[in-house]
Amino acid sequence: MSEGTKKVRVELGDRAYDILVGPGLIAKAGAHLAPLLRRKRVAIVTDETVGNIHLPVLAKSLDAEGIRHSAIRLPAGESTKSFAQLEKLTEWLLGEEIERGDLVIALGGGVIGDLTGFAAAILRRGIDFAQIPTTLLSQVDSSVGGKTGINTKHGKNLAGAFHQPRLVLADTDALATLPMREFLAGYAEVVKYGLIGDRDFFDWLEENLDRLKEGDVETRIHAIVKSCEAKAATVAADEREGGVRALLNLGHTFGHALEAATGFSSRLVHGEGVAVGMALAFELSARLGLCPGQDAVRVRQHLARAGLPCSLAGIPGDLPDADGLIALMGQDKKVVDGTLTFILARGIGEAFITRDVDPDALRALMREREPA
Repeated sequence: MSEGTKKVRVELGDRAYDILVGPGLIAKAGAHLAPLLRRKRVAIVTDETVGNIHLPVLAKSLDAEGIRHSAIRLPAGESTKSFAQLEKLTEWLLGEEIERGDLVIALGGGVIGDLTGFAAAILRRGIDFAQIPTTLLSQVDSSVGGKTGINTKHGKNLAGAFHQPRLVLADTDALATLPMREFLAGYAEVVKYGLIGDRDFFDWLEENLDRLKEGDVETRIHAIVKSCEAKAATVAADEREGGVRALLNLGHTFGHALEAATGFSSRLVHGEGVAVGMALAFELSARLGLCPGQDAVRVRQHLARAGLPCSLAGIPGDLPDADGLIALMGQDKKVVDGTLTFILARGIGEAFITRDVDPDALRALMREREPA
């Protein structure tokens, strides 16, 4: 392993795998992937934007190891997580004669990772895949843990499968190519890990936000590693979200509904929806007397200082009314017997799971364009 590269192990028995975090990993991907291959043949899935930037570097690294490769470039954007693109991808992989013992590489952000992982899960009843996430959001969240899927007209990620990757290569150099809005969308998921169960990490983020935004490599590596360690431990304890893994959805019940309300469009990207959702979760927790009001304020202020939306008023354009937003929340995957599951908090670093939320308090919160 190269100097400067950190390793996080996801302990899942015979399906355990490593997450490597550091600079230059795409250029060295061939050497890291070669030991996983039954034959020297891979298929690469990327999008048009990422492919233009990173595919030549990945291809060169594969060539250096004598690994044959072909690639498909799909449209960039959330709309690619669809049945239409899933069909296109699986038919392409079959046309490339990808076998059960072969490896598919997801090169891109969360959309490409989720779609590729789902295709790998269902193709020939399961083939291996590796994640090379190129956004902060995918490096700290969607590439780790084996959740794969696509969106439907009823909501986000409602069709999918649990399918763990063989390896995750999180190249921090790729973050330099991100627009700041995309970087900050990923940062919302980093903040999430501090809010769930690590108040010290949240304190560290408050102190190091500017260095993270400015691109300090060691600071970014530390934030990614801490996030991946938190997620790896949670996934190892509860792979299929029967219990504690649901904590990783802090802000997501609100956020996914807001993404649906904005048509899964550029009005509100995923991480921004999560940021608003986390602020709402802490605000609701404070109103219910579960969480100190100053903690809710502190969360909202940090998200705002980062440059993220942290209230319904921060979302451009019109939104459905409170009942409409709550109805969209009802399509969440965590609904049990028609009852919404919420991740609320007793304070920063003290998240918990509950289905006992006063509907009037929820409705009052969702009626407001700005938290009190």
